[in-house]
Amino acid sequence: MPTITATFPLWRNIVLRERIEIVHVHQATSVMSNESVVYAAAMGLPSVYTDHSLFQFDDLAGVILNRVLETTLSTLNAAICVSHACRDNLILRAKLDPSRVTVIPNAVDPSKFTPDPAKRSADGRIKVVVVSRLVYRKGVDLLVGIIPKICRLFPEVDFIVGGDGNKLLNLQEMVEREHLQDRVDFLGAVPHSNVANVLRQGHVFLNCSLTESFCIAILEAASCGLLVVSTNVGGVPEVLEPDMIVLCDPNVEELVEGLRKAIERQEGDNPVDPIDAHKRIERMYSWHRVALQTIHTYDRIILEPPKSFLQRLGCYQRLGGFSGIVACILALYIELWIQFVVWLQPSKAIDIVPDLNPTEHCS
Repeated sequence: MPTITATFPLWRNIVLRERIEIVHVHQATSVMSNESVVYAAAMGLPSVYTDHSLFQFDDLAGVILNRVLETTLSTLNAAICVSHACRDNLILRAKLDPSRVTVIPNAVDPSKFTPDPAKRSADGRIKVVVVSRLVYRKGVDLLVGIIPKICRLFPEVDFIVGGDGNKLLNLQEMVEREHLQDRVDFLGAVPHSNVANVLRQGHVFLNCSLTESFCIAILEAASCGLLVVSTNVGGVPEVLEPDMIVLCDPNVEELVEGLRKAIERQEGDNPVDPIDAHKRIERMYSWHRVALQTIHTYDRIILEPPKSFLQRLGCYQRLGGFSGIVACILALYIELWIQFVVWLQPSKAIDIVPDLNPTEHCS
């Protein structure tokens, strides 16, 4: 629930004490993130918002969230999206200036997701791995229809399913109904530290998501040397090169056909080379590159002059109609509240944390 600026005194104390120069927030549904963008603008600090998700335009929750986001991001300096699909979605939802929205993809730690073909089954059976939250959005209903068909087509194929969620029962009922207990291995919730060990057992990774802005899971699977089969949704087509992934429409028939192609390739003369796949992922995606691109965004916005109160009112007024009036009233209330907090707790009364030189500290 919105705190109605109750968190501002503590928020301001932290910002001043730590000498914060840029406020960077994540997650559209976070109250703290939305409030922090508003607070930052009121205190003359530049702000950055990173969006990781795709939201709809045709349901009540999406309409309300998009309107809130349009209001709170009115004074934003820059936005970062993890894919071009995510960027297009955010620009439309929040009505942002496209020149302020950049794409910086997610990455993977290649040292933690390394291939090890020796971990695969010694009896030559093909393993299809699914590691996901077992919920509707992850396409578990599709998975219920896919597993029996693939097991009938390929007697040498087994499934490894890692994850938990409210759709787990549907999968378990299907396995019992189809008598596939010896073909499907349920691992339950898998700690992220153990995901790589699960992936190394497989030949093919299956992602059935109905919506994804990026899908870091397929990146981790490819880094471990698996051939990926995925629904062609959201930002998924942007993640991997065509020879590393089989894209399918989000329906059972297309995914079964995609899995058939992937299995036959892995059994044939042109399987994915796990070492080569890992090197390609290591070259294309790294957190060092993400950090450099993010710093470039910081360097750009830190030079922008802060918006005055009247400029911020103009940003909120551009929302138009009743929403614009309400936003301007709230902005006036926040400004008065800030002035009261500044009077109650002057900046000079807040202890500033000194910078520590690591070299001097160690010596």
